[in-house]
Amino acid sequence: MSDLYREQILEHYRNPHNHGTLDPNDSSFEDTNPLCGDKVRIDLRIEDNVVTDIAFTGRGCAISQASTSILTDLVKGETLDEIMAFDKDDLLDELGIPISPARIKCALLGLHVLKVGIDQYSRNGNATGSISVESPDL
Repeated sequence: MSDLYREQILEHYRNPHNHGTLDPNDSSFEDTNPLCGDKVRIDLRIEDNVVTDIAFTGRGCAISQASTSILTDLVKGETLDEIMAFDKDDLLDELGIPISPARIKCALLGLHVLKVGIDQYSRNGNATGSISVESPDL
């Protein structure tokens, strides 16, 4: 693992970007990884199908929290369609470190929560809730 990428993960874990909540929001979803207890909640503000603001809260390992922090930077200002086209390989490439099979769910938890929130928003015009899915299909 490159020292540069290792340091990036630790920096996002120690000082996460877009950390907090949005009130009001157009979408708010959370999920927990039942294997390790990592938890992520993502709030979105959406205007004209563009994510204009995003915030997250959570607790868990450095990989889950840093991955979600990086994800929030990547998707702010993107359209919902662009975000839904973003897949697990895109996020894993952005992390820049090898992720073991045991940690893959940690790394993808934020992306899973984000996509479920957008899907529910697209169906209903707004969305809040929590989910519990062991195998995110990204």
